[in-house]
Amino acid sequence: MTARFPLATTTWDDTEYDALQRVIASGMFSMGPEVAAFEREFASFFRSKYAVMVNSGSSANLLMTAALFYAQNLDLRLRTGDEVLVPAVSWSTTYYPLSQYGLNLKFVDIDRETLNYDLDALEAAVSDRTRAIMIVNLLGNPNDFDRITKIVNGRKIVLLEDNCESMGAKFGDKYTGTFAHVGSFSSFFSHHISTMEGGLVTTDDEELYHIMLSMRSHGWTRHLPMENRVTGIKSDNQFEESFNFVLPGYNLRPLEMSGALGQEQLKKLPGLVQGRRDNARLFASKLSNHPLFTLQSEIGESSWFGFSLILRPDIGITRETFVAKLEELGFECRPIVAGNFTKNPVMQHIPHKIHGNLPNAEYIDANGLFIGNHHYPIPEAAQILAELRI
Repeated sequence: MTARFPLATTTWDDTEYDALQRVIASGMFSMGPEVAAFEREFASFFRSKYAVMVNSGSSANLLMTAALFYAQNLDLRLRTGDEVLVPAVSWSTTYYPLSQYGLNLKFVDIDRETLNYDLDALEAAVSDRTRAIMIVNLLGNPNDFDRITKIVNGRKIVLLEDNCESMGAKFGDKYTGTFAHVGSFSSFFSHHISTMEGGLVTTDDEELYHIMLSMRSHGWTRHLPMENRVTGIKSDNQFEESFNFVLPGYNLRPLEMSGALGQEQLKKLPGLVQGRRDNARLFASKLSNHPLFTLQSEIGESSWFGFSLILRPDIGITRETFVAKLEELGFECRPIVAGNFTKNPVMQHIPHKIHGNLPNAEYIDANGLFIGNHHYPIPEAAQILAELRI
C-alpha cells in the first residue's frame, strides 16, 4: 500500500534521464569524467577545496575515517585506541568505521530539542584522551559550531562531520559538511539530491584528499596526480603505475551515471532546499504548540531532511499508538534515525563507553519519530497534523 504522505519522493525530471542517456551513449560506465566533473562542481558549490565522490554516504564515512589513519600530518593522524566522542543518536554507519579502525567510542547525550549534541555534555565528555569528535548534523539541522569551536579550542582534536542528512544546511555563512577536517554527504534516493546511490567527502587538506583518491580505488596510485602527497612524484611509466599499491584501500568508486546525475541534481539543490524550508515554516506556524508533540528546534539554517515529532511527557499515549494513528492517516514514519544507538545488540561488538547517562537519547528512543519532508508544498499534511488528537 502506497503511503499518502511518503518519506521520500523523486526529484528527477527529464534532465536526469537525459544525463543517464548521455552516459549510455558514451559507452563509459565506470568512474570517469562525469564523476570528476561532479566532484569539481560539488567542491565549488560548497566552497570546499576538494571533494571525493564514492558509492554511498556510508562509504564516505568509511573513507574519511580511513584517511586519517595514514596522514603524515601528526595533528590529523588517528591511531588505534584513540578516544572519539560520538552522539548517542545517529545512523549505524556513523559509528561502524570508527570502531572498525580500532577507535574507542565514547557516547554522549543529545539535546532533546535540537537532536544534536547536548553541548554541555559534550564539553564535559572531552578528556585528555579525546583525540577526535564525530559531529552529526541530524535531520538537516546544523550543530552550534561556534560552541564546538570553543570546546576544542587549544586541543589537538580532529573533527569529523557526518552531514549525510543535512546537505544544503548552513551555520552562519558556511555550509555544514565543511566545518570539520573531513565531512561526509549522501546522495541516496531519500536525501536532498539523488544519484541513485552515492556519497561524497569534502576536505580542505590536500594530503587527506590524495590519500582518499588512492584508498577509494584499491590503494593504488593510478588516480593520484603526478606530484602528490602520498608518493611524492609518480613514475611517468603508466604501465608501472597501473597496479602500484601504496595504501590499504577499497573499491568505493561510484558509477559514471551517478556522476552525471549529480551534476544535474546539484543545479536544483538550492530550489530543493528552499522548498523544504518553506514547508518547515508552515509546519512551525501550525504545529509549534501542538498538544501531543514537539518539533525539532532549528539551529542556523536547517535543510529539513524530515520532520521529527516527539511526544510530550505525560500525555497518556504511547509511541506505538501514535505511529498507528499516523499510519492510519497515511503518513509513512520511522524512528528518529536509530534512536539511542547504544541499545542495539551490535554494541557487544563495539568497544565503547558512555559518558554519564543518556536521558535525552532514551526519551527520543521511546517517544520520537519522523515523517517525510519534500521539495514541493505539503500543506495538507500540516493541516491534518494540526487537527490531530488522540
